[in-house]
Amino acid sequence: MTGNRAVAYKSPGVVEVIDIDYPTFELKDGPGVNPANVGRKVPHGVILRTVTTNICGSDQHMVRGRTTAPADLVLGHEITGEVVEAGPDVEFIKVGDIVSVPFNISCGRCRNCKERKTGICLNVNPDRPGSAYGYVDMGGWVGGQAEYVLVPYADWNLLKFPDRDQALEKIMDLTMLSDIFPTGFHGAVTAGVGVGSTVYVAGAGPVGLAAAVSAQLLGAAVVIVGDLNEERLAQARSFGCETVNLTKGEPQDQIEQILGVPEVDAGVDAVGFEARGHGKDASTEAPATVLNSLMTVTAAGGAMGIPGLYVTGDPGAADAAAQTGNLSLRLGLGWAKSLSFTTGQCPVMKYNRQLMMAILHDKVQIAKAVNAKAITLEDAPRGYAEFDAGAATKYVLNPNQYVKG
Repeated sequence: MTGNRAVAYKSPGVVEVIDIDYPTFELKDGPGVNPANVGRKVPHGVILRTVTTNICGSDQHMVRGRTTAPADLVLGHEITGEVVEAGPDVEFIKVGDIVSVPFNISCGRCRNCKERKTGICLNVNPDRPGSAYGYVDMGGWVGGQAEYVLVPYADWNLLKFPDRDQALEKIMDLTMLSDIFPTGFHGAVTAGVGVGSTVYVAGAGPVGLAAAVSAQLLGAAVVIVGDLNEERLAQARSFGCETVNLTKGEPQDQIEQILGVPEVDAGVDAVGFEARGHGKDASTEAPATVLNSLMTVTAAGGAMGIPGLYVTGDPGAADAAAQTGNLSLRLGLGWAKSLSFTTGQCPVMKYNRQLMMAILHDKVQIAKAVNAKAITLEDAPRGYAEFDAGAATKYVLNPNQYVKG
């Protein structure tokens, strides 16, 4: 039996690398595990030796203490791995396969899964539809920022890469398939981006940059990215985006300077519930800011994709309403403009194979766009701290030294 090291949330602002049990094909009790899942047998699962596992902005919400995550919750829902053990009910996935793991955990059997709504599977989380690895209130499936991790329903969930050598050569791109690339793509698709579209992406973090790349891949004529962080805006400009610095004011005036009109065809919210104000209010948290500004800058009849995370409970929110996920939205404006919007987890399996093919055939360089950087598992606390401080970097953990150089 081998050991297992993992990154765990300890307290607000603190993560540590700890020793945890090597996975088995049964869910054990532990931090954040729903009691109804304890003892659940997983003969349909596999154990992966982690190839790469990424630090995500959604992890940062927990690490900042903005959720009810318990101490010692093992983090990590962006996972790529090599199969080292397969349960007795696994038929098609084999030991030695290199695979991408959608961050959504889904059974493949329920009504929602059969309708490709894998972000809201009905069978994997006793609390509510939808689940994910290493995330609060998501059923308690152990996170993948570890040397080894259990993945259930392997034949259904895993995306096998067709060639091992090619996969390892392009691993810094392929690691983005577990979450941020499909999530950004989902944001662009649900915003209605197509050939010739003008697009505004709010947020230049990794998901926002992935949404911008996705809009380009879908044929957008102009992609404008807005943020308060000039270093992240420079990263967006590095692959051909226009940018607006929101410390200088509301986005519509700067959008008009770029397009000649103050509106775009499609808007994407890649910020979520920790949004801040614009201009003189840039230092103040105002969680409805992005949603309201998108309703302003999206043209009548347009659409908004909202992959940015919003939560039902935020103990660190500035007011009592926001603590329960209640925001002051200009819904009347959205209604008057006949806007449509899509929220919720990205159904990763709806997009990941197509995006894998785009990577393998050199149609996109997502790792370069998000400025991916591989670090060791032991360096994870530093990666979290630098990302939280605004680094324009997507940190990729390399716990078993698959990433060379």
